[in-house]
Amino acid sequence: MDWYIEDERQASDLRRQFSSYLTRHATEGADIDAAALTFSELVTNAFEHGGGAVWVTVEWSRELPVLTVRDVGPSFDFAAVGTAEDHEERGRGLAIAASLAQDLEVATRDSGGSTVTATLDVPRASSESIDPARRTVGALPVLDEAGEEGFGREAFLRALVVQFAQDVELSAGPVAAEQLVAQVGIDVGSQMEEEYRIATGALGQLSPEQLAECFVRLKHAIDGDFYALEVSPEKIVLANRRCPFGQAVQKAPALCRMTSSVFGGIAAVNTGGASVLLEERIAVGDHQCRVTVWLGPENAGQDRPGLGHVYETSLDL
Repeated sequence: MDWYIEDERQASDLRRQFSSYLTRHATEGADIDAAALTFSELVTNAFEHGGGAVWVTVEWSRELPVLTVRDVGPSFDFAAVGTAEDHEERGRGLAIAASLAQDLEVATRDSGGSTVTATLDVPRASSESIDPARRTVGALPVLDEAGEEGFGREAFLRALVVQFAQDVELSAGPVAAEQLVAQVGIDVGSQMEEEYRIATGALGQLSPEQLAECFVRLKHAIDGDFYALEVSPEKIVLANRRCPFGQAVQKAPALCRMTSSVFGGIAAVNTGGASVLLEERIAVGDHQCRVTVWLGPENAGQDRPGLGHVYETSLDL
C-alpha cells in the first residue's frame, strides 16, 4: 500500500483507513491502537520536520507489517532522539514510535529528507478477511489534472490501475493484491517480451544481457529513461532518470508495483524465478529510480530489506 499526502489534515483520515486495514487482516487481539499511534507520530514528525509532501508505505508480505514514512526535509540524527521522557511536547514523536514498534530505523535520503521505517507488532491472520472497500484517501485522478473537458485519458487510465490495485488490497488483503499484480505483470510482460523477440530475433531463454536490453527498451518506448548499471548471472541493476508518468507519479506511488511486476514476470519466465527490489523511487521523492532484479530461484528466494516482490514460475519457452 502506498499513499501520498501533501496536507497534514489528510493524516487523520489516513490513520482511520490504516487502522481499518490492519484490523481486517490482523490476528485477533493485535494491538492496533499502538500501531495507529506509531503511524500518527511518524507522519506528524514528517510534516513538522520536512514541511512538504509525505509518502507512506505499508509492506505486509511477511508476518509483521513494515511502515515506511518518507519526507523531503533536512536530515537528523536518530541516535540523539533519546526516550519520550527526554522531550517536551515537541520532539517526542520518534521516541514514542520507537518505544511502540518492534524495530525502528531512520536513514538519510540521497535526494534530501529522511526515511523512517518501523516494524509493527501486528501479526497477520492466516485466513482472509474480506469486507467492502472504503473510499481511499487522496483518490485518483487528482483534481488539478482536470482540463476544460474533464480528465484526460492518461489520468483516467493511471487512476484506474492504481485504485483497482488499492481496492483489492483493502478488501481482499495484501496476499491477494500481490498475486493479482504479479499475474498482471506476467501477462503484460509476456506481450512486451514477445515484441522484443520479434524486433531482435531472440530465441530461447533470454540471457541477463538480453533481459536488461528488453527492460530498457520497453521503458524507453513509454518515455522512461532507464539504463543498466550492472548485469550479471545473479542480478540486473537498473537506474531511471525520468518516470513515464512524469511528476504525477509522486501522487500515485503504487504505480511502481506495475514496474516491478512486469520486470519480475519477464525475468521469472526466463530464469525460473525472480525477485525485484525497489531501492530508490522517483515516486517517493528520490532523485532517480534504482531497481535490482534478482535472477533465478536461488537468488530470488533470499530475504532482503526494502520494498520487493518475488515471482515464481517454471521455464516454458
